[in-house]
Amino acid sequence: MKIQIGVMGSAGGRITQESLALAHRLGRRIAEHGATIVTGACPGLPHAAVLGAHEKGGASLGVSPAHSREEHVNVYDSPLQPYTTMVFTGSGLMGRETHNIHSSDFVLFLGGRSGTLGEFCIAYDEGKLIGILTGSGGISNDLSSIAALVKKDTGSTILTSALPEELVDRCLERYLAEAMPSSTAFNRNLEQSLQRPQIAQQARG
Repeated sequence: MKIQIGVMGSAGGRITQESLALAHRLGRRIAEHGATIVTGACPGLPHAAVLGAHEKGGASLGVSPAHSREEHVNVYDSPLQPYTTMVFTGSGLMGRETHNIHSSDFVLFLGGRSGTLGEFCIAYDEGKLIGILTGSGGISNDLSSIAALVKKDTGSTILTSALPEELVDRCLERYLAEAMPSSTAFNRNLEQSLQRPQIAQQARG
């Protein structure tokens, strides 16, 4: 099974061409490492990241808030292409956030508004490895400060970088080197921590 890297960010609102280019580079780098990109199957920055991943022949998993393809397109006005695989959760926009985070081994954030903040809170509270693309606009510029205000040790690790390629590289290196679990949330009350299953990871040439 490939590593699954979540990319969360603005689906709408004011999105600059610069932010879209950063998202595109983020997706390309994920594909170059042979990992699967995971998004909420929405427009905006996550979609730009998926387009970048597919440009390099990468795989993608879309986690839709809809019950079906028809609802995904006609109600949520969201793309089906070029996703490799899509899961229709039927959970709505807020419920979908939890599925997004649970489906990602670690999560990268850029731009974003209230929905992205919700996904960050889930990832942080569940002890995920988190990467933040600084300077990408939106709520992501304040996520590190928000985590500091919370003053809660969840086991989460936050890494930051202004360069998409460096952010992906650093997070992947930390995830692999330290054998980090996809979440520490369910380890807290166990006498012996759950061990992460072996992962096959192969970078593309």
